[in-house]
Amino acid sequence: MKTTSGHPAGREHVGDLTDRDLRARLHRAADLLLRHPFQGWFYGDSIGFEGLVAASGLLGDPRYRSFGHGFLRGWATRARPFREMDNTIAGRTLAVLAAEEGDAVLSDAARAVADWSRERPTIGGVHVSFSKAPLREPYGGGTLSADEARLLEDPGPGVYVDCLHFDPPFFVSLGARIGDGGLIDAGAGQALGYVRLLQDEATGLFRHFWLERTGRAYVLGWSRGQGWALLGLLDVLEDLPADHEARAGLTVSIRRLVDALAATQRPDGHWSAVAHEPASGHEASTAAFVAAGIRRGVDLGILAASDLPVGARAWQATIRSLDERGVLADVSAAVWSSTSQTHYHHVPTGFVVPWGQGPLLVAASLWLPAGSPE
Repeated sequence: MKTTSGHPAGREHVGDLTDRDLRARLHRAADLLLRHPFQGWFYGDSIGFEGLVAASGLLGDPRYRSFGHGFLRGWATRARPFREMDNTIAGRTLAVLAAEEGDAVLSDAARAVADWSRERPTIGGVHVSFSKAPLREPYGGGTLSADEARLLEDPGPGVYVDCLHFDPPFFVSLGARIGDGGLIDAGAGQALGYVRLLQDEATGLFRHFWLERTGRAYVLGWSRGQGWALLGLLDVLEDLPADHEARAGLTVSIRRLVDALAATQRPDGHWSAVAHEPASGHEASTAAFVAAGIRRGVDLGILAASDLPVGARAWQATIRSLDERGVLADVSAAVWSSTSQTHYHHVPTGFVVPWGQGPLLVAASLWLPAGSPE
């Protein structure tokens, strides 16, 4: 996953903010997303578009939702032939806007890209994220073994935890809205497959990726990956029928993940870049993801009220990381992937990107009341 260009983001110390000041910063945060060079499609776009739609509801500004609708409609008119990166589409937003706007162009495109996506090859029943996994030399100059170095040349297909936020929620959301039980089953099955391949039995944390060539998962606890998993699982459960057979297993997975996040949360409300490794350094996007996930999980009745303190600490940490320009500071560049755990300790931070601004706005829409301040 290559580094996405962005404005360097410095860190400012943010004290207590009035509601008006906070909302002003959130307006600037959403405006920064409007200016982001979305590629249609790339890793991180899904949460960016969810953030834009959420910002319109929170801030009473229709521009952000309209941008998302317009971008998706423009893509829909030129989408075919589909390409591998279309598996990163903001699919749940596409399904929701197609239904809420009564937009036949979006609806037709959603069905078409879902049909294409379901024909992709699978690993362990999960659609391949990349036909050639994007392995790289480790950030920070770590050393690879001879076998790991050979994998760089020909890693083969891989499945990545980020994609738990893509196919499963898209399929279930679209299926629920168009009455297609097969799509719902496909999305639920994909979610369960990610859990089988990537969630660690001992800790409840997810690993970053699985390689078909080696038949194993790599890199436990990349913290933003836990956020992708948490929101993706909640998306699926929100739209999954109450009596669906996958519901129990997915609920157990979320419970184990939230317990693991509670155990690894730092006193300042953040998580280290690798959740269970304090030496891995600071990275701010995970707190925004978790703040959004826990608040939403409680609101949906999937999580308990006793989980709220973890989410509240994460939300306060997110606010403290939000500077006066509307930048969520200390967010890392795209991580790509490596078989070296230390790679994840050295990913550069300081970027304005959808996987920072997006979860910030989603979290804000859940922790703050909608509308303008008094």
